[in-house]
Amino acid sequence: MEILSQDEIDALLNALSTGEVDIEELKDTPTVIDYKSYDFRRPNKLSKEHLRSLHLLHGVLARYLSNYLTGYLRNNIQFEVVSVDQLIYEDFIRSIPTPTVISVFKVSPYEESAIIQFDPMFLFPMVELFFGGSGDAPVEMRELTDIELSVTRSLSRILLDNLEMTWREVASISTEIVSVDSNTNLHQIFPFNEIVALVTMTTKVGDSPKGILSLCLPFPLLDHLVVRPSQYKHFGGNIHADDKERRKIEHWLGIPKIELTVVTGQTKITVRDFLHLQVGDVLVVDRKVDQDMDVYVDENLKYKAQAGSLGNQFAVKITALAREDARDVR
Repeated sequence: MEILSQDEIDALLNALSTGEVDIEELKDTPTVIDYKSYDFRRPNKLSKEHLRSLHLLHGVLARYLSNYLTGYLRNNIQFEVVSVDQLIYEDFIRSIPTPTVISVFKVSPYEESAIIQFDPMFLFPMVELFFGGSGDAPVEMRELTDIELSVTRSLSRILLDNLEMTWREVASISTEIVSVDSNTNLHQIFPFNEIVALVTMTTKVGDSPKGILSLCLPFPLLDHLVVRPSQYKHFGGNIHADDKERRKIEHWLGIPKIELTVVTGQTKITVRDFLHLQVGDVLVVDRKVDQDMDVYVDENLKYKAQAGSLGNQFAVKITALAREDARDVR
């Protein structure tokens, strides 16, 4: 509903009193209501936030695949997510070009299936690279042979391994290839009106033209992986990691190295004195022998410590946490 200001009301009353506006014309003016159409055959089960999350997550998958396959096949192979849409499965089946290859895989522990669709402009150069060729696109498209389908299964396995690694940020899953086939009519694994998320990536193999790789993820699977976790997050729920996941986190957190710096004390000298320093010279610092030294983690003051030794090496013993209001004087 639109609200008029006082000036607009005064102007309208003035126009009515002077005859500039006919009150009968105002009565006959139809009320315009902005309706939004809604197709009950294609309900929107995934919100914009869910689609954004899928776009970001599979953007990570695209980087993983680009790096892995570039090193594995020694050729420049690039993936880029261009869109994430929701549609019904029937629309996805109708949009698949011919020839093409469909790889159906099962996702555990949810026992839900999903689909990888390989565009020929991507698949043929990849198959040629697997056989040691240059990765050029074919002049004419054709159906794949049984041997080429076997190579496509290996390529699907590589993609799914990277997909598992990507989805670990959300849930621990495992995948199993059910079938790899070029006949799309054999793969009506979902009801035609099932809502699916279609993740579309552009692919570039060397100097060949761009191709397409698509992931068709049904809503029952995404309900476990995206929808329910986002509801927990929205309502403040807490998902506890099991002991296996906790050990994984502790393992990976234990690998990165950090820089520890111990500051015994500080002083100021002139440049002249600094240039004439000799072995054996003594500098007077601003810290007494019994005072704690500062311990920095990277550039942040975190601990207090006392000097000591461990075997034949100098060492420090952490005595306390640094105060939050302590200033970083480095």
